[in-house]
Amino acid sequence: MTPELVTLHVWRIPRTAVPRALARMATHPARLRRMPGVRFAKLLGTGTGTGFGPGDTDLTRWAALVVWDSPAAAAGFDASPVGRSWARLARAGVRVELRPLTSRGEWSGRRPFGEPSGGRVTGPVLALTRARLRARRAVTFWRAIPPVAAALHDAPGLLARFGVGEAPLGWQGTVSVWQDPADLVAFAYRHPEHRAAITRTPTEGWYAEELFARFAVGDVVGDRTVLGWAAPAGDPETARGNA
Repeated sequence: MTPELVTLHVWRIPRTAVPRALARMATHPARLRRMPGVRFAKLLGTGTGTGFGPGDTDLTRWAALVVWDSPAAAAGFDASPVGRSWARLARAGVRVELRPLTSRGEWSGRRPFGEPSGGRVTGPVLALTRARLRARRAVTFWRAIPPVAAALHDAPGLLARFGVGEAPLGWQGTVSVWQDPADLVAFAYRHPEHRAAITRTPTEGWYAEELFARFAVGDVVGDRTVLGWAAPAGDPETARGNA
């Protein structure tokens, strides 16, 4: 069943709070999954988005991706023990509300976003990739990433991008936000560096498990600079999205 709402919560913390964030990463995943109305949830570390490799870690930014039974259930996140704990730690935070458009692959053996049927979107979209690397193929994967990351940085229509992962090594992912679906499609399927990486994926056998999903972006609540958001100044529509 395709969920009606997925939320991405991202927090920027002071460097002095990193040990406390690491402690939360050890204890909060199970607490988050047990929250009422949560179907699927992951606490994630992040990267700067410049390389998507082990040296890209950003210890001052952390995230949670949560799949909800209903918007009413999602409304309780900020008041929950997990939500309050991260809010106390953070110096800035943002929540991105998402509606699944397409999803293929699995995450921890599950299909957390169901089988969405797409639909017309006229505003920003978010792309999420996630993979569990095969240990013997990790080095070749990391060597293949820099040209793609460099191309992504300059891609037309890109509003934000950063790496995500459940662990520093082997569990890799990316989040990218685009001004409209056409920009995402142009980069994903027409840019030579990204097309080359797509072509190599099945032959190199980089992944033991992979997932790719796209979402319509609804409300963006909080400090968008936590995402590295580069929306044009004075453009309220890219801030609000498809809500």
